[in-house]
Amino acid sequence: MEHRTGAGAVLAGRYRLVEAIGKGGMGKVWRAHDQLLSRTVAVKELTAGLYVAEADRELLHARTQKEARAAARIAHPSVVTVHDVLEHDDRPWIVMEYIDGPSLAEAAKAAGRIEPREAARIGLHVLGALRAAHAVGVLHRDVKPGNVLLAKDGRVLLTDFGIAAIEGDSSITRTGELVGSIDYLAPERVTGGSPDPASDLWSLGATLYTAVEARSPFRRTSPISSLAAVVNDEPPVPRQAEALGPVITALLRKDPAQRPSAAEAERMLLEAMEGRAPKSAQAYVPTRAISPHEQHGAVGPHGGPDGRTDGHRDGHRDGHRDGGRPDGRTDGPHDLTGPSDLTTPGSADRPTTGGVAGATARTAGPAAGPDGQQAAVAGDAARGGTPGRVRRAALVAVVAAALGGAGVFGVLKMTGGDTDSTQSGRDDAKVAAAPAGWSEVKDPAGFTLYVPDGWRRQKDGDQIDYTPDNGKHFIRVAIDTTPDYENPYMHVLDLEKQVSRRTDYKRQKLNQNTFRDSTRSAIWEFTWTEKGVHAGPRRSIEQMYIAPNGTEYAVYMSGPAADWATTRTQFDTVLSGWAPSEG
Repeated sequence: MEHRTGAGAVLAGRYRLVEAIGKGGMGKVWRAHDQLLSRTVAVKELTAGLYVAEADRELLHARTQKEARAAARIAHPSVVTVHDVLEHDDRPWIVMEYIDGPSLAEAAKAAGRIEPREAARIGLHVLGALRAAHAVGVLHRDVKPGNVLLAKDGRVLLTDFGIAAIEGDSSITRTGELVGSIDYLAPERVTGGSPDPASDLWSLGATLYTAVEARSPFRRTSPISSLAAVVNDEPPVPRQAEALGPVITALLRKDPAQRPSAAEAERMLLEAMEGRAPKSAQAYVPTRAISPHEQHGAVGPHGGPDGRTDGHRDGHRDGHRDGGRPDGRTDGPHDLTGPSDLTTPGSADRPTTGGVAGATARTAGPAAGPDGQQAAVAGDAARGGTPGRVRRAALVAVVAAALGGAGVFGVLKMTGGDTDSTQSGRDDAKVAAAPAGWSEVKDPAGFTLYVPDGWRRQKDGDQIDYTPDNGKHFIRVAIDTTPDYENPYMHVLDLEKQVSRRTDYKRQKLNQNTFRDSTRSAIWEFTWTEKGVHAGPRRSIEQMYIAPNGTEYAVYMSGPAADWATTRTQFDTVLSGWAPSEG
């Protein structure tokens, strides 16, 4: 079944879709016209349900109803109003109040940063919305810059209660499932504790930090390292927060019992909005040593740019030529029904080719992530790290094991990623230099990868190969700056449909996965018989993903089927050195 609902479509006989105004991990948001009441509304289209198993689709629909119930219980001017919930084209849609203005993430990107007094004002409105939600037993659980909307008339509104927890309605959230955007999760949630209102306040602190400092305080280069930072690392000292700095620090205390209450936070934010340093916040600021590095004005550890919303175009155009693979990359109509053996994000057998282990080892099983973390814990202890830090890191490892090893983002499958993500590049756990027998290559096209010694670059059109034997074995990289597909998984499904019609193609694996912190990723492994120059059975693997700047990359490797063990190991090494083009 194909799903083509788009601009001009009318839902429920009254909501006419006008234009798409946003896109994230869960789907699209449309500006629409309510023809019955003659008003502009926002309509959230939950496309994620198209690509999951039936049981997960039912869960998604239940969560949609839950979002509407959660928002309906909150009476506050800073909460986006939900007008209607309906089902159309086999998926749920939510009709909401239309807010004419950007998200906090978009505003921070456009301005470079948010001035502290304005950030304090925004924080006060968000805090008001949270207090109203907490008063009726609702936790938001995904407070982040992308979910804070700034209306042109000065209003500040909190949206997306889609993963909110309602007291007495816990059956919809699966046991052990971690939901939310990783670097805005409170430490107690990462380590398995039950969230409470203090957890939302922590996320508010991380959101305000991102607004004024133009970077997330805990975002790292992989899901596991971000989780570890949330649990173990103190945020870098805010350099541009002025009077808001102590308030942010107070909200980001690791122990929820040491954070200010909502009423105290409100008083602090009021003072910061007026430009006065909140004296009461100082009581929550822990004493810590300042390193010489910080004394000289350097930004805190692992800092990286943040607060910007990058491109959201999904898909990939023709990027692979005939020869060395069974198809000519001629894109065709979408196949949205999906294969029968599709494993949804978070499946235990899901490949984690950009995994925590980095290096050359394949992180194929649930133990891979914890092993890497346990090694880090042991190293901490050997260096004299504090017992508390070691204990917290061990808890992160346990959570990672329960949630499927290195692929922590898999558990976010029902909530999507943070659409203002800017992280890219290689895992921080990878080897410092290329392994023996390999070289780190900075390709003229801008990307970086590890290549076996003796392999030479070949260029044909918009694809780049590295091969030692004129294509019998090769690495191929295709780049598309203007992709056409909703996500790479949809693109691969279409390619597979074409290939299966004209070859003895056999799928070995086709999953959505997470690569370089992008949930807009897919990995495809298959066999076929080549009839050209290198005739015979072949086996190939491809990692496709959307980088933060909206470019789609496909990293592909192929060789004779008899050499698969070597090719598969080499592919992991290639990916461990991968970094996309800058900019």
